[in-house]
Amino acid sequence: MANELNETVSDAALADVSGGLGFSHDPGTWYQSIYTAAEICGMAFAPWCEETFSIYRFAMFVAALGIAPTVCIPFTHNLSLLYIERWLQGLDTGFTVPCVMTIALRVLPPPIRLWGLACYAMTATFYPNLNFAFAGLWTDLVGWQFVFFQCVPFDVIAALLMWYGMPRDPLELDRFNNFNWAGVLLVLVGVSSGATVFEQGDRLDWFNSPLICVLSVLAVGALPLFIINEIRHPSPLLDFRLMRRRNFAYGVVTLNLFVILTECSTTVPILYLDEVMGFRTEQSQLVVTEIACLQFIFLPAMALILNRSWVDARYLIGLGLGAIMAACIGESNLTVEWYRDQFYAWQALQGMGEAMIVVSLVMMATNDLTPADGPFASGLINAPRATGAAIGGWLVDLVHRWRGSLHSNRLADQLGRERFRTYQATGVSWRHPAPLLPNGAPRAPGSVTAFREEFSKQVAVLTISDTFLVFAGVAGLMFVILLILPVRTYPPRIAIPRQRLPRALKSGG
Repeated sequence: MANELNETVSDAALADVSGGLGFSHDPGTWYQSIYTAAEICGMAFAPWCEETFSIYRFAMFVAALGIAPTVCIPFTHNLSLLYIERWLQGLDTGFTVPCVMTIALRVLPPPIRLWGLACYAMTATFYPNLNFAFAGLWTDLVGWQFVFFQCVPFDVIAALLMWYGMPRDPLELDRFNNFNWAGVLLVLVGVSSGATVFEQGDRLDWFNSPLICVLSVLAVGALPLFIINEIRHPSPLLDFRLMRRRNFAYGVVTLNLFVILTECSTTVPILYLDEVMGFRTEQSQLVVTEIACLQFIFLPAMALILNRSWVDARYLIGLGLGAIMAACIGESNLTVEWYRDQFYAWQALQGMGEAMIVVSLVMMATNDLTPADGPFASGLINAPRATGAAIGGWLVDLVHRWRGSLHSNRLADQLGRERFRTYQATGVSWRHPAPLLPNGAPRAPGSVTAFREEFSKQVAVLTISDTFLVFAGVAGLMFVILLILPVRTYPPRIAIPRQRLPRALKSGG
């Protein structure tokens, strides 16, 4: 929770953080992209670190690393030092999420594994939807510094719980004798370059930028070499041989698409409330906080339903995709008259659909994994998930730029062709009078500026409507993959018992 909030809340409150630390918009975009690149690298390194230093020691190090750079950021006004601290933050988040899944696969026995995986699924659906609530709380009511200080109590509690409950495995430092140096170099170059391309490409005008061209060549060259190296190396960072398992491969690919799809329930509605309604974070956060609250109902419900041997997880995924597709199509009918209230019903449908999909996907991908597969499986599942978040943001920016330009040009052309009816006339309607009088004089002080703002709102509404339709297409793509890929569905291995667990299982032994 601490690391997910570190990532999402600081992004949601970026304007306030930028003002507090004294840097402008362009450095702020690097502040975000550096974090994403480091997060993906951390997810690739985590499995090897868990096996070498033991999961207990590594997890305690991760908890300490989550605190150290975070509490320093509010006092840092040197941009280079700020980027280093932000990179360490991203690396820590990349370490953390695979640790969660590794521990779940290792210490949870089959009778309660599905419930543990439902809790793990909260990292994809619950915590990211709390970001605007926390951002509004800290920036509007308390102080922007608490965007970073919020992680301290969570990390301390996590460290105490791990110190008390996790098994102490011996070190395996002999793994350094066969360290995968080539894999480390390739993942640093390839992943960092690819993540930066997605994060910075739209701002730098893609391949018109020499930097984007160079980074694209590095990513395209390094990532295939990394995969080949990992398949052949005796001590891989990520074991791509697990992708031979049909269900696991399906889970990795589809979870990536699912993370992209979640942008339609968080970023896009907030974009409308910000650009069209002019809401602050505190005012708009209820739209996404609703989804977070619904996860407390639907995630346990999905675990309970999937624990029945007659339930086919593929049907639940299909129902979830149908719910999200219906919500996207419904929200694509938005107008400038929409307020928060018009989003609530569709967001409820989004929350239900996301819970159906994520629990079913995690169960199908991990049900035939052994505890020994845990570290490598968690890295393979979560590294594409972090990549999906970067691709989701890129997709929103791309649609916003392309369709926004199209709608702006068309509306401006229509306005020019009908100028004397809409722009310079006695009046179009009593609610929206033309900004100019027939003689060309402004109708009232500021009337032209007000008309321009209304014009921008119409462009934003049309663009955001198209964005919802694009995400409905992503849901349709996931549905097609579900239909054509011959994945298996597994009933739970052991039904949930009514008696208490043995003491050895409760202690993780």
